[in-house]
Amino acid sequence: MTENMEEQHRAEAERRWGGTEAYRESAKRTQGYSDAQWAEIKADMERIEADFAIALADGVAPDTQRAMDLAEQARLHIDERFYPCSHAMHAALADMYTADERFRAHYDDRLEGLADFVAAAVKANAGRWEEGPK
Repeated sequence: MTENMEEQHRAEAERRWGGTEAYRESAKRTQGYSDAQWAEIKADMERIEADFAIALADGVAPDTQRAMDLAEQARLHIDERFYPCSHAMHAALADMYTADERFRAHYDDRLEGLADFVAAAVKANAGRWEEGPK
């Protein structure tokens, strides 16, 4: 991603969520991240997304243990690196993965149908935790 694109994303995020506690917490946490930390964060997310794509290609259903465990890894990635991310908040983010064409393209450019798969796995995982961890 180019520096200009990153700045556009940053400006949009501030417009959309700048007044939220999650945004403030993310800004606080990330302001001191080094280049090495950012590289690690990106590599971690890349690994999770690649694992989602492998699961989809393997024919895994989004409501299986494997897919929901990947969704939990993705949620924890956000929770630990950016802002507290409840299962309900993660499920709301999943709606954005399919509704916003940029997010959909991000996933579907990797593997057709991946945005829907990730969203369904995230929602299944949220439901699993509403019932209590299994």
